[in-house]
Order: sequence, then structure tokens, then C-alpha cells
Amino acid sequence: MAFESLTDKLQNVFKNLRSKGRLTEADVKTALREVKLALLEADVNFKVVKQFVKAVEERAVGADVMNGLNPGQMVIKIVNEEMVSLMGSETTEIRMQPGKSITTIMMCGLQGAGKTTTTAKIAGKLKQKGKKPLLVACDVYRPAAIKQLQVNGEKQQVDVFSMGDNQNPVDIAKASVEHAKKNGHNVVILDTAGRLHIDEDMMTELTNIKEQVDVHQTLLVVDAMTGQDAVTVASDFNDRIGIDGVVLSKMDGDTRGGAALSVKAVTGKPILFVGMGEKLSDLEQFYPDRMANRILGMGDVLSLIEKAQETISIDEDKEKEMAARMKKGKFDFNDYLESMKQMRNMGGLGSILSMLPGMGKQMGNLESMIDEKQLARTEAIILSMTPEERKDPKLLNLSRKGRIAKGAGVDMAVVNRFVKQFEQSQKMMKQMPGLMGGKRGRGGFGGMRFPF
Repeated sequence: MAFESLTDKLQNVFKNLRSKGRLTEADVKTALREVKLALLEADVNFKVVKQFVKAVEERAVGADVMNGLNPGQMVIKIVNEEMVSLMGSETTEIRMQPGKSITTIMMCGLQGAGKTTTTAKIAGKLKQKGKKPLLVACDVYRPAAIKQLQVNGEKQQVDVFSMGDNQNPVDIAKASVEHAKKNGHNVVILDTAGRLHIDEDMMTELTNIKEQVDVHQTLLVVDAMTGQDAVTVASDFNDRIGIDGVVLSKMDGDTRGGAALSVKAVTGKPILFVGMGEKLSDLEQFYPDRMANRILGMGDVLSLIEKAQETISIDEDKEKEMAARMKKGKFDFNDYLESMKQMRNMGGLGSILSMLPGMGKQMGNLESMIDEKQLARTEAIILSMTPEERKDPKLLNLSRKGRIAKGAGVDMAVVNRFVKQFEQSQKMMKQMPGLMGGKRGRGGFGGMRFPF
């Protein structure tokens, strides 16, 4: 997971700061040297690191901080604030044209950055906000690029405009705007061609599109896993064609995260979204403050709540009924299956835990404890039960358990252990009803429930 190594290193630095009753100037400088090394190892631009450390030191080495009641905590607070400032301070959204005017967005980026998938993800986000987007296939060079966009558009239930691969991309872009006017679309998203590296042909084509079509937003998709190369690409695109914002893809991968901390400072352009997986729903609005909290191991509960609310679709009456059963410890195996489905839709248990405060340093241990095969076996056990058995766990006598074990392909001991754990979960939920509420404000995380 992105930032995991950086988070661990920074938490070690902060742990040492907190352990000191009083801080000397030497303590602060020693801590900041460790912070500097951690950021450089995370592939943050060295000039950005230098400016960041200098800004923190100027604020931290002062009488107000050094002589305060909790100087270590104050330094951490300053690091957090400067990190938020580094990434842009405020959340930036795609600027839409007023009224019924069509907003044209041009997506660009190198081949392999995930541009076409990201284009469809953004269309889905805009559709959720009540817009009627039109995806436009302007990549006439890459084999299957048009088909990929059409498939993703169908999944997102968004219209796709294509003129095949024998037309000039500029003509396609111009025709798509006319098509949008006639068919009631208020957002046009141009999926342009990428290259393996920046070249004159690509830049000329993008420039021509911007000259012939009234492009309101130019968004660049960069691969976060390429670290400093992503920042260099962003700078080159901005210098050559001008960009309005950046989307970081593959932030869920084994990346050191340096691009997220460097892009805004180097290019002056904000990060709008981060891609956190391959699913078309795995695109998050970029919040500098929340990202800083994640990096510093402080969690991101707000994003977790929003992710739950976006992912979990449940009937209001059914929600109240399930919540009431859980509070009484009466939930059954059907509820359990529903919870597993919700967890999977949100990226799995590891993804959820990574957003909780203080979990960063423990994620390595937790991930080794989370056995996906075990979860699959659990699901197989429940699916081997009859509908009556799922509704009433008390029906599970010895012979029924034997039949279930055979159906799931596991030993009887595995079934016995699972049923026992399930009964313990029932008792725990009954004792902690506050965890079981529905929407935010009634307890829980926007309706998600994980009784295991």
C-alpha cells in the first residue's frame, strides 16, 4: 500500500519526539533529519524536501513550541500542517461551465498510466453528481483502445462517441461536441492517445485539439508508481500544452508515494483524484488534509465513511431491520454474507483497516493475519447451508454440520470453529450496539457492518 514505509518511518520519529518531556533545538533538528531521509527514500523531489524541512524547522524551533506543555505533539502538528500545504491545502474539483453549457475535458498521459480506465472512472463520478457525460474515443492508434473505452462506458452506463480508428482525432473531438449538443450531454470527456514517452507528434496532436475545440479542463493522468518520473512528466506536459490538474493512478500499488507529495509543489497544479484500484469505482477525490493524515498514520475515517456510503446500497427498511437484529444479537448467516459482500466491495478488510487511525504501523502484521482463502472458505461454508439453516443457526446439529463440511470441502472441525466464532460475534454485537447503526450520525460507518 502506498506510503506504508514512509508512514512507519515517520511514526518512529514522532514516537521519539513524544517520549521527551522537553525538546531542545538539537532534538528537533535530529528529528527533522530523519524526516528528510524518510521523504527522500519515498522519492519526494529533493528540492521539495529541502523547502519542506526548512519550513517546519522555522516554525518548530521557537520559544512557543520548545517551552510548550507538549512540544513533541506541537512539532507533529506543524509537520502535518506543512504537509497539507505542500499538497495544495484545499481540495480542487473539476470546474464546470455555468448553466447548461457543455464542459469539455481533455484527458492526456503516457501509455500505461491507466488513462482510459481513469477517464471512465471520472465519467462515473460525474454521473453520480447528476451530470450526463459523453466519453469520446480519440485514441486511434493503440489496438483495442476504442473497445476498452466502450466496454468501460457500458459498465458505467455512460454513452461513448466513436468514429473508428481511421479518422483524425481532432475531427473526432470536434464532432463529439456537436453530438453532445444534439443529445443532451453536458460533459464531453476526450480520451486522447498516449505514447510510451513524450514526443512531438503527441504534443502536436494535443495542441491541435485544444486549438480546434474549446477545452475547459486538461487533466493529466500519471502513474504514481513511477515516483519522480511522474513529476517530470507532469512538468513537461504542463510546459508544453498546459494542464489544469493531475490524477494519480495506481496509488494502491507498491509505490513510495513521492509523486503525491511533489506534484503540486513542482508544477503548481493540483491533484484532483487518486486511483486506488482497478475497479471503475476505485477513484477517490484528493483531499490534501486527509492524505497528510494517512501519511502520518492518523487515519482517514472521513474517506472510509464516504466510501461506505458510496459502495453500500441497502433498502432503508431492510437497513433498520438488520440493525435491530444485530443490536439484539439476532443476525443470521445471510447478514454475515451481506457483510462479506460489503467488505469486498470496499476493497477488502486490509483497505478498510488502513484508513483507521494508528493502524499504519500494524498493517504488516494485520495483512499476514487476513487470510483471503479463509474468508473464501467461510463463504463456501455458508453457501453450503440450506436457506432455513442460514436463517436459524440453532438448527445446525451434528449431521447437518457434516453435510455442510462435505459441501464446502472442509473438515468438520473447520465448520465447528466457524459456528463457534459466529456465536461469539453475536454476543459481541449485542454488547456493542453502538457499532451497528446505519447512517453516519447513528453510529457505524455509513451503514457497513462487519460481524467478524
